[in-house]
Amino acid sequence: QVQLEESGGGLVQPGGSLRLSCAGSGIDLSDRTVDWYRQTPGKRRELVASIRSGGRTNYADSVKDRFAISRDNDKNTVFLQMNSLKSTDSATYSCHALYNWRAWWGQGTQVTVSS
Repeated sequence: QVQLEESGGGLVQPGGSLRLSCAGSGIDLSDRTVDWYRQTPGKRRELVASIRSGGRTNYADSVKDRFAISRDNDKNTVFLQMNSLKSTDSATYSCHALYNWRAWWGQGTQVTVSS
């Protein structure tokens, strides 16, 4: 059974950092494009960052130079390092991958940036 499980969310002050993890089971994340999305109530889900199997990365303009996506193939995990966090980064963050012709999502992890 394929599962994606996010962790690492929490409450952080503006300017702080968090590292989110997306651990895969039943799926080899090393040969997949893995995406991080975020969503707040009433707003459209936003693609934040992606990492391809070859390591190429892409970022939304709103997080460039502040966020970094990476993977640890030995741990079958993809990370999202978030620095210089702003209140506008508050959202539920979810990881996503395509496998066997369907989209797989984790349950999401909440990030709240507030003083």
